[in-house]
Amino acid sequence: MMKTSLVLAAAVLALSAAGAHAEGDAAAGEKAFRKCAACHAVGPDAKNKVGPVLNGLLGSVIGKHPEDYKFSPALVEKGDAGETWNDENLAAWLKNPKEFAKGTKMAFAGLKKDDEIADIIAYLKTFPEK
Repeated sequence: MMKTSLVLAAAVLALSAAGAHAEGDAAAGEKAFRKCAACHAVGPDAKNKVGPVLNGLLGSVIGKHPEDYKFSPALVEKGDAGETWNDENLAAWLKNPKEFAKGTKMAFAGLKKDDEIADIIAYLKTFPEK
């Protein structure tokens, strides 16, 4: 009986930890975002670079935010179809931009680690608006 309780407790703890990390760690995401910072900016004084400002990205229409950035037709088409930057779409984009939006002008090859992707998404959620 004791052994069953310990196994069950360990399983619950493991699932809790996995679920918590699936949400991402914003502090780890801040470090991982350095890979993005050459082309993108966040924060109150952020300006478009080669890529758009990423403040307020989550929940926005793909290829439309910020309005003062010229997006590739591949992203504009996704937005015209009603797609938004939710966790799932952003994770797919960060993993492989060219697969997510064939014809995108983004040159970045993508991130391989799912944990790193989740962390960057958590970090971007800390910048809801400019």
